[in-house]
Amino acid sequence: MSTVFFDTLYLSREEAGMAAYESTAEFTIEMTPVEGPLQGTSRFDFTKVWTGAMEGRGAGVMLSGGDPNVGEAGYVALERFEGTVDGRCGCFELQQFGLMSGGEGSLSYAVVPGSGTRDLAGIQGTIDLNTSNGHHVTFRYTLPD
Repeated sequence: MSTVFFDTLYLSREEAGMAAYESTAEFTIEMTPVEGPLQGTSRFDFTKVWTGAMEGRGAGVMLSGGDPNVGEAGYVALERFEGTVDGRCGCFELQQFGLMSGGEGSLSYAVVPGSGTRDLAGIQGTIDLNTSNGHHVTFRYTLPD
């Protein structure tokens, strides 16, 4: 059983009135380099087209530092998704935090709490990204019942 923290009480999703879902989707991305805000950093503005269980468009900004050519780098990104998730219409923000050290990478990719609108109000979740053949995602999320 998964738990969600609400007002100092640990409640199951069912007790908290949340329904859990898992969906798959993919996206294409177009990135435009922009001057980095600090010396030694890079910035990219990007747009995405999402298909599958997530149908819609995304737009955002990515900031990076380090040197990915030698396997040492990091980035943060913030994206606004507008469209549908499993037929539910609305918008929400996604946040990414990626690190690479010694050529090994890690990624945290999650819905920004409190950012959901319309049918997606109250959405919480995480995304697993597979880039071995395109950009394929598994989206695990909850919504209020």
